[in-house]
Amino acid sequence: AIWLSEVLLQQTRVDQGTSYYLRFLAHFPTVQDLARADIQEVLRLWQGLGYYRRAHHLHSAAKMVVERGGDLPQTPAEWLQLPGVGPYTAAAIASIALNYPEPVVDGNVIRVLSRAFGAEAPYDTAEGLRWIRQAAHDLLDTARPGDYNQALMDMGATICTPQKPACDPCFWRKNCVAYLQNRVGELPKRSKFTKVVPITLDYLVLFYQDSVLLFPRQDQGIWAGLYEFL
Repeated sequence: AIWLSEVLLQQTRVDQGTSYYLRFLAHFPTVQDLARADIQEVLRLWQGLGYYRRAHHLHSAAKMVVERGGDLPQTPAEWLQLPGVGPYTAAAIASIALNYPEPVVDGNVIRVLSRAFGAEAPYDTAEGLRWIRQAAHDLLDTARPGDYNQALMDMGATICTPQKPACDPCFWRKNCVAYLQNRVGELPKRSKFTKVVPITLDYLVLFYQDSVLLFPRQDQGIWAGLYEFL
């Protein structure tokens, strides 16, 4: 359940993903159920969430787990061996589900730590990321790593937000470097920005009586495995 929630919320807000999470878990309560499912059934339940590669990876990873005996990984390193699981997801699952002392580093954590301690190096550089990871490691409550990681992420999601952060009620305000130096809007620093590339698609839409002709896309590239017009 924790694995599913972490994958589902990678690119989805909690309020948007909750109904999907409950429905998905009701259909596939165990990793064995998910592994046995047809990928089209998985995609149907995922419909509307976007970033469908997550569903493909989740399904492939479930089959891999079952093929290895059905036992879920017990360490971040083992989780990293599964498709679709990166360092953040591995640390989140291991700490929350298994109480493994591993700090998480996501966008919320980067923002909170950068502002709290006035990180100077851009977080998307090797130096900046190394500083963030070290800070997260040093601050981790090893007795309750899951609770600590979730609290830090929630702080970034609800208080130390990207726009209009709630600094007044924040318990760290008197110590926050960004707040004291009036640099909240400047942090975290970023060295480069993602270039948006427009994509144009042309389709032929064929209708016959009350039906429309659709084809499944190939298993690679954008929207892999989904249906489209001709």
